[in-house]
Amino acid sequence: MAAIPGLRVFLSSVHGYGVRATHAFKEGDLMADIEGVVRREGEQWDDRYTLRITDSLWLDMVDQTRWINHSCTANAEVDLGVDEHGAPWAKLYAWRDIAAGEEVTWDYEFPASLAEPCSCGSAKCRGWIVREEELSLVLPR
Repeated sequence: MAAIPGLRVFLSSVHGYGVRATHAFKEGDLMADIEGVVRREGEQWDDRYTLRITDSLWLDMVDQTRWINHSCTANAEVDLGVDEHGAPWAKLYAWRDIAAGEEVTWDYEFPASLAEPCSCGSAKCRGWIVREEELSLVLPR
């Protein structure tokens, strides 16, 4: 796995490791083509670092993007899908301008059934790592 230009793993105050931009990115810039191992329904693996592509297909991230932390006010987003050969793909884009040295984050948007308490520190933190439209399903917890 080659290093992704412009991204560096570091010890984050948000949670464990994180990823920092080593140069500025403009809103809409492609930051990374995410590399990963294809996982299918029925296989066993540690799913903490996977992207759910379909109900039965995941991409287990193996590059620096694996360490990007969640934020309720993320500065990046992941676009994903399946190509014409059935292979999953994922790309990381700047959601807004990102300064050199800034921690890169995305909103994990877990379904309510997988929601976890959030400690992103954002002024608009939802308190849970969950899809915004499903927040009411986890608030009673």
